Amino acid sequence: MVIKKDTLFVVQLKKILIYIAKDKRTAAVKFESELNKKILLLPDNPYLFRQSHYFDSNLYRDLIYSGYTVIYKVDGVDILILEIFKWQEK
Repeated sequence: MVIKKDTLFVVQLKKILIYIAKDKRTAAVKFESELNKKILLLPDNPYLFRQSHYFDSNLYRDLIYSGYTVIYKVDGVDILILEIFKWQEK
């Protein structure tokens, strides 16, 4: 399976990293690194995380990390990373 990141996800992640880095740059680097480790688990086990609370389909999943939700879709041979947000913001 191939991981593809939507433009919305990339933009949202950059904003989150900038916000975290304002307080502590190393925390932002660690956040991105740990999140990427979880994302890299998906090709081997795309249904590892729970069915999405925001979509009524088993194909949409919620990866939750450090208070943030990453919504992704299992789409045939692709895993589409759609967006990331803090649960209070949705």
